[in-house]
Amino acid sequence: MAPRKKKETKQTGKPNINAYISGAGLTVEQPITETLETNYMPYAMSVIVSRAIPEIDGFKPSHRKLLYTMYNMGLLTGSTIKSANIVGRTMQLNPHGDAAIYETMVRLSEGYQALLHPFVASKGSFGKAYSRDMAYAASRYTEAKLAPIAAELFADIDKDTVDFVDNYDATMKEPTLFPVTFPSVLVNANTGIAVGMASSICPFNLREVCETTIAYIKDNDINVADTLLAPDFPIGGQLLYNRDEMEKIYETGRGSFKVRGVYTYDKSQNCIDITEIPPTTTSEAIIEKVIELVRLKKITEINDIRDETDLGGLKITIDLKRGADPEKLMKKVIKMTPLEDSFSCNFNILIAGSPRVMGVKEIISEWVAFREECVRRRVYFSLTKAKEKLHRLKGLEKILLDIDKAIKIVRETDEEAQVVPNLMIGFGIDQIQAEYVAEIKLRHLNREYILKRTADIENLIKEIADMEAILNSRNRLLKIIIKELEAVSEKYGMDRKTQIIGASVEDDGEDELPVDNSPVTLFFTKDGYFKKITPLSLRMSGEQKLKEGDEITQTVESTNAAELLFFTSKWQVYKVRTADFADSKASVLGDYIPSKLDFEEAENAIYMTETHDYSGYMIFVFDNGRISKVPLSSYQTKTNRKKLIKAYCEKFTLHTVLFIKEDTELLLKSSNGRMLIVNTAQIPSKSTKDNGGISVMTQKKGQRISEAVLYTKGDLEGDHRYRTRNLPAAGSKPPVGTAEQARLEI
Repeated sequence: MAPRKKKETKQTGKPNINAYISGAGLTVEQPITETLETNYMPYAMSVIVSRAIPEIDGFKPSHRKLLYTMYNMGLLTGSTIKSANIVGRTMQLNPHGDAAIYETMVRLSEGYQALLHPFVASKGSFGKAYSRDMAYAASRYTEAKLAPIAAELFADIDKDTVDFVDNYDATMKEPTLFPVTFPSVLVNANTGIAVGMASSICPFNLREVCETTIAYIKDNDINVADTLLAPDFPIGGQLLYNRDEMEKIYETGRGSFKVRGVYTYDKSQNCIDITEIPPTTTSEAIIEKVIELVRLKKITEINDIRDETDLGGLKITIDLKRGADPEKLMKKVIKMTPLEDSFSCNFNILIAGSPRVMGVKEIISEWVAFREECVRRRVYFSLTKAKEKLHRLKGLEKILLDIDKAIKIVRETDEEAQVVPNLMIGFGIDQIQAEYVAEIKLRHLNREYILKRTADIENLIKEIADMEAILNSRNRLLKIIIKELEAVSEKYGMDRKTQIIGASVEDDGEDELPVDNSPVTLFFTKDGYFKKITPLSLRMSGEQKLKEGDEITQTVESTNAAELLFFTSKWQVYKVRTADFADSKASVLGDYIPSKLDFEEAENAIYMTETHDYSGYMIFVFDNGRISKVPLSSYQTKTNRKKLIKAYCEKFTLHTVLFIKEDTELLLKSSNGRMLIVNTAQIPSKSTKDNGGISVMTQKKGQRISEAVLYTKGDLEGDHRYRTRNLPAAGSKPPVGTAEQARLEI
């Protein structure tokens, strides 16, 4: 492989083309870090800043380019026009193609029903957010215009309230942000996946958002949860409310909550109609899951299920068998299908070009600061215009003293270019005032016209004084913002669509669900992937598919009725039922546990335990030779809690986690070459999960446990020499010439 050729650079800083040409065709070494910095990082930053993450006005660049184009086309008023026309015009600002632009318009439209307050009024088939198969029509068949609420996005945009930049080919100007009069970033849902980060902002009720923002402006120490009750989704549904969890989301910008569908029972037809579903699923997904459960005989009360969605809205109808209990059935459906689903929040927003995950109060604070600057710039713009007008009118006022003199100067001036200078000399006015006077039509050179114009001087002086007072008083600016928020809330506010119900309802009827005790084989990998495979599928499958560099660390024969405990790198344990996972195959990667169980950021799954009765012990081996023994029953809870903190001791660095049904022997190996066999019966068990255990294998400075495994008698020659009655112990080194000594030397 040829050595890397350093490319010479001229003093101008531009690369020397000859250096590249001379190295053409050669394979050169390049550190991966340099490739990432020079090639991948610019792309990643472009996706984060220019595509996927919304800004404080609540929009991504693609949204902003489309809406601003429609605003320039005069679509705030008048009738709708063909969507294809709008898409074509938007390409002057957005070079990403007509398909991407039209998809953006679809999501912003009333017909699609993805937003609480859509910004695009639509005509034609725009699909539905709650349907996977209900596709939108082509842009040549649909029509659109801006919805009335879009006027709040462009209020005073022509008064220098926001910055404008060149478009991609520098032929037009476009705004960097919209001067929105309300926190639209919290009102309409916004999701995006960038490189290495994502954003997921749930929608809130417009009235509640405006009320909360006004309350924050008046008192920064408010509790947001008092006025901002809970998220509100366009499709409705029932939100399972937990005050503590909601306040955590409001404070940190991260977390999740559950949303449940809404149904009614028609006794005359013996059927159930589902009319509202969670925002994270589709009607097709729910129907397919119910059909699968019926096929597997986990649900036996259903005769038929069909999609009856029409112009009236979403409707999934379930025909029941005679004698079936609708309430018990729906508890099963809610538990086992996406009719109840979690919405994960990640309030990641671009602030001054940098992504930040913020709580609701911090988002409102940033929006108020942004809106305050918009209002300040608007007032300053109006102040400048008023001062310019006052200056011109004062010049006109001087003409009032002698109109005949002005006419005489103009008439007796030989050259046109001398008219303005002669007026300046004759009346003692400057060039701007003289230009204004010179442009007055002859018909207006009368006392009545001039008196009407100069009568505005006194009003202008008062307006200028008032605007200067506003600029010098933050309270005046904030009062303007509050007044605008109240007007928006009054004009566009709507009642909540999503019902708020107590989270305690969530656990009702869980014990009544049937338990499927069929056998399964569980696979858990080093990188945190999990598979549940039935015996039939396992017999017919080939090699297990794994991510590159991954390997299977645990294979457990179990049943669908077992409970699983996933211990994590952040001293926590997540509990879930085996039945909660869908049957998998060897040909797929499986479920990624940190994503499936909604782990915290940078939290990884390190060990899986399967149990039916919570018997046995968890063994935690630490690098310093200490071992903690915790009864598995310590992790059993009366309520169906999904996560337990302080699952093991965080004071010491963890080396190995093991589950044992009963006391057995462990083989410990140290980095100094010593080995120790210890019976777990010698280690006292403590019900306190995060106890530090006892010192078992002593380690000198710089030494650590290198391996800890279950020991089977006979695995080592002369294993008696590695056993000891007293703990802690240093262990023994293998005798010279033994197979174990040879392995250590290797």
